[in-house]
Amino acid sequence: MSTNLEVGIVGLPNVGKSTLFNAITKAGAEAANYPFCTIEPNVGVVDVPDERLPHLVEMYKTKRCIPTAMRFVDIAGLVKGASKGEGLGNKFLAHIRQVDAVAQVVRCFEDENITHVEGALNPLRDIEIINTELCLADLDTLEKRMERVQKLIKTGDKKAPNEMAVLVKIKELLEQALPARRVDMTEDEAGLIGDLNLMTLKPVLFIANVSEDEVANAEDNEYVKIVKKYAVEEGAEVIAVSAKVESEIAELPAEDAKEFLAELGLKESGLDKLIKASYKLLGLVTFLTAGEQEVRAWTIKKGTKAPQAGGKIHSDIERGFIRAEIVSYNDLVLTGSSNAAREKGLVRLEGKEYIMQDGDVTYFRFNV
Repeated sequence: MSTNLEVGIVGLPNVGKSTLFNAITKAGAEAANYPFCTIEPNVGVVDVPDERLPHLVEMYKTKRCIPTAMRFVDIAGLVKGASKGEGLGNKFLAHIRQVDAVAQVVRCFEDENITHVEGALNPLRDIEIINTELCLADLDTLEKRMERVQKLIKTGDKKAPNEMAVLVKIKELLEQALPARRVDMTEDEAGLIGDLNLMTLKPVLFIANVSEDEVANAEDNEYVKIVKKYAVEEGAEVIAVSAKVESEIAELPAEDAKEFLAELGLKESGLDKLIKASYKLLGLVTFLTAGEQEVRAWTIKKGTKAPQAGGKIHSDIERGFIRAEIVSYNDLVLTGSSNAAREKGLVRLEGKEYIMQDGDVTYFRFNV
């Protein structure tokens, strides 16, 4: 994937995390009914669903179509005491530090054949165990930094007092087992502590794993309601999926998968919901390139300017950027062709300061 952003899939052991990951990637990561079957993180790359691509393929009469992709990382199940090295604590924490966002799988189904590491089913407790461990690990990182900053203050360092003020703000929250992302910070303040790579600063979404029978009406599941109520405080999204259903869909050809979803009363797979939610969580947008050779989707961060977007395709485009010819996907489809869009004055020439928008169909002019 061009932006190399990764979403880490985390959860307690036996919540359906690896089953879901297998379905996501069809990668066959080991999934078994015992803790720690995932030790080294498995990485899966999946295509981002984009219903615009088939229309462009038809319009440009091309056979080659390349969607953009996302990376998901399956991280070892965490247990109480991970911040102190319990279970595979240190590895688990190191792997979370490397991802850009966290998708936490929470078990919301009863099944006497699948043991729960904490005995009884309680999604709120499960979320809080992971939160607490991440907060404790971040607290450790923070306290080490505070010692260093304290020494800098004594030497008369100008930036140090500002940094200390931010660290104190975060520490107060972490001590209450509340994540650092709840701290109100300016961009400058966030910049002061960016290199700390705090795990509880990473954006989060919750995946409520429900049974096959409940997936079509997951909002009625009492456990899902509990997770949603908690997520509101985090400003986080909750998507309900059935890992079991996803693993069944993963084995089917595309047409059969569609029929199977329809039989279950579902419009889209849990995987598609997860990819779209993760895309939003990471602040990503897609621009498109289209021609007789190929139709292709490209991932960029929201707010990316035209030359840097061109750089995703090739560094020469960014280096020798002249301008970008852009038509919005909606205008292109409405007019029926790029020539018709041009005649109607809907194809724009944009310069170096133009901020790319989702769905921009783009041709870059450059000279190296």
